[in-house]
Amino acid sequence: MAQTQPHILVVEDDRETRTLIAKYLRNNSCNVTTATDGREMTRIMGDHRIDLLILDVMLPGEDGLTLCRKLRAESQVPIIMLTARGEDVDRILGLEMGADDYLPKPFNPRELLARINAVLRRQAAAMTASATEGATALSFLGWRIDFRLRELRNPEGARVAMTSAEFDLLRTFCERPGRVLSRDSLLDLTQGRSAGSFERSIDVLVSRIRRKIEPDPQEATMIKTVRSGGYMFTPVVEVVTAPQNH
Repeated sequence: MAQTQPHILVVEDDRETRTLIAKYLRNNSCNVTTATDGREMTRIMGDHRIDLLILDVMLPGEDGLTLCRKLRAESQVPIIMLTARGEDVDRILGLEMGADDYLPKPFNPRELLARINAVLRRQAAAMTASATEGATALSFLGWRIDFRLRELRNPEGARVAMTSAEFDLLRTFCERPGRVLSRDSLLDLTQGRSAGSFERSIDVLVSRIRRKIEPDPQEATMIKTVRSGGYMFTPVVEVVTAPQNH
C-alpha cells in the first residue's frame, strides 16, 4: 500500500497551516514531507522523489512564484499554489508561472485533497498517453494486444478471437491501467455517443473479455469492478517495441 501513496511536499512557513495540511493528508493515505522555505524545499527534492508540491506564495527568502518559475524550467512535478491573496491577478500569475492549480486561503482541507487528486489524475493520464503514443502493441501478464493486426495473443502465443467492440474496449483498458474508468467514459472512448450505445453494453463486453483473459471470470483480478465507479484494469502494461526492418 505504501508504494501507491503519493509523496507530497508541503512548502509553507506558517507552522499551524503546515501542520494542519500535513496531518489531514497523512490521514488520507498520503506520504507527506514539509519544508518552511525554498532552500529546504530544494534540499528535500534533491533527496526524495516528490509526486506533487504544495507551495505557499508568501515565503521567507524567495517567494513561491519565483520558486515555481524556477522549478518549472527544470521539472514537471505538479504544483498547487497556496496564498492568502485570492485576487484573480495573483491566480493568473501563479498559473502563468507554471502552477497546475491555485487555492486561496483560507481553504477546506477536503477541497485541497480533491484538487491534489485531480492534478495527479491528469498527470497520470498524460503520462500514460505519452508512454503508449505511437505504440503498435502492448503486453500485460504475458498477454499481447497488437494494434496493427487488431489481435490478442495469450501467454502461450495463441490468437484469441475477439469482436471489434471487445478489442476496442480491451485496448482502452490497456492504455489506461490503474485508473478507475466510469461506464460513461468507456462509452465515449470506445463507441462514442452513437445511437444504441448504452452503459449496459459496457458491462456485457467486460463480461465477455473476462471470460477470455481472466483465470477465474467470477473472481476477476485483471478488470476489477469498482463500486459506484466503473472498472479498473490492474495489470502492469508495457509497450512492445517492434523490431526495426532493414
